[in-house]
Amino acid sequence: MIRILFVCLGNICRSPMAEAVLRRKVVQSGAADRIEVDSAGTGGWHIGSLPHPGTRKVLDKAGVSWTGIHARRVTRQDFDHFDLLVAMDRENEADLLALAGPDERRRQKVRRFMEFLDDRKGRDVPDPYYSGNFDRVYRLIDEGTDRLLRLVLKNRIS
Repeated sequence: MIRILFVCLGNICRSPMAEAVLRRKVVQSGAADRIEVDSAGTGGWHIGSLPHPGTRKVLDKAGVSWTGIHARRVTRQDFDHFDLLVAMDRENEADLLALAGPDERRRQKVRRFMEFLDDRKGRDVPDPYYSGNFDRVYRLIDEGTDRLLRLVLKNRIS
């Protein structure tokens, strides 16, 4: 079983979108018994909240269920449970590395989402909370989760 945690700032826009999109792809690939997907935020402002209305709208339009997703804050214990913690931007990445502390095993679990797209579209997944561009973020997440899933299924990432 490989466990993947997507992490953004408030866990209402980017990371729950990535969770929902990858969760669907995992089920479609027949790998639901081998891959667990979740999301969290580095901040605690929205704990317990549903995904942002813009996230819900773009997921609904794409036919992707967001059922059961509620905002939560990332914890130090997540490093013990998850095999991969995927930061949506450099700030989230820095926050995760700070939370990991000096433990190299924990630090090696942190990756930045845009690495899966070879950084060719920028180093960060832009935060649609500020821009309102949920469609662009969905396209990045859709493509990036395709690549991430392929790597996981080929055992090239764990």
